[in-house]
Amino acid sequence: MLEEKVLGTINKYNMIKQNDKKVLVAVSGGFDSTCLLYLLDSLKSELNIELVVAHVNHCLRENAIIDEKFVKDLCEKLNIPVFIAQIDVSKIAMDDKISLEMAGRKARYEFFDKICEQENCTKIATAHNANDNAETVLLNIFRGTGLKGLKGIHKVREDKYIRPLIESTRNEINEYLEKNSIQIRLDESNLENEYRRNKVRNDLIPYIKENFNTNIINTINKMSDIIALEDEFINKIADSSFKQVVIKNDVQGLVINAKKFSQMDIVLQKRIILKCIGFVNGTTVHIEEVNIMDILRMINNNIGNKYIIPIKGLKVYINKSQIYFNKI
Repeated sequence: MLEEKVLGTINKYNMIKQNDKKVLVAVSGGFDSTCLLYLLDSLKSELNIELVVAHVNHCLRENAIIDEKFVKDLCEKLNIPVFIAQIDVSKIAMDDKISLEMAGRKARYEFFDKICEQENCTKIATAHNANDNAETVLLNIFRGTGLKGLKGIHKVREDKYIRPLIESTRNEINEYLEKNSIQIRLDESNLENEYRRNKVRNDLIPYIKENFNTNIINTINKMSDIIALEDEFINKIADSSFKQVVIKNDVQGLVINAKKFSQMDIVLQKRIILKCIGFVNGTTVHIEEVNIMDILRMINNNIGNKYIIPIKGLKVYINKSQIYFNKI
């Protein structure tokens, strides 16, 4: 039964702990999130939690208002508090000069975080499933990812965002919905190939299943689990190495020992650079391999009269055998 599988996933990755009394569930009204809501509602006594729902109307489709009403009615039926936001995602995309996908994600998570804090929730549950993870891995391969991208979707992120369906396939979800006669809202945009993810979902994966591997979803997920473990191991070594090379850290940034740094393996050097950027800037979003390699070349060439600005607000330079990562 899917309930048992999802409960197993929650326990396996310690998604919901003893002190997690209230969980926010992100619900769009589609297959996955509606299934997640019903599953968590059926497990709430066993997990000893209360549920709160958050729904974002992206104002992109005519039927979005119908989806909004569907989620309202569903939560009323299940007697679960619901919070809804209508956000002009197109405007965010235009103002921030980002894609609609990225703008939608930004809008959703900002709203989820807001309601989470307002309602004293300790976890935010999203409905990412095994198929989503496989699609993400494939998309990351096309971008030329490293191990981080091959890990796929985090099962737990920041000890706050949890994915109880991450080990459940879309077929299992659909079977659960049909078996329990659960109605959902169909997002017609998922059937169109305007977005890259839809092309992977609707065209590439079916092609791979037909011509190469009928069990490709499970195969990719097993691979991403193996890579996640190995990446975690490398990260532990990188954390230790990072502490060894840091000379100073304050509000201005970080200073690291260039000599110690240069004696390390290039794999650790790249991870340390990424950690330095994350430490100073608070995020490594938009940092690419080319940015890291530019910094690495400057360090290895010991160019003391030049600097690099890999992202806005961050300056990297060398002075007297010390590498500076400074806020600007």
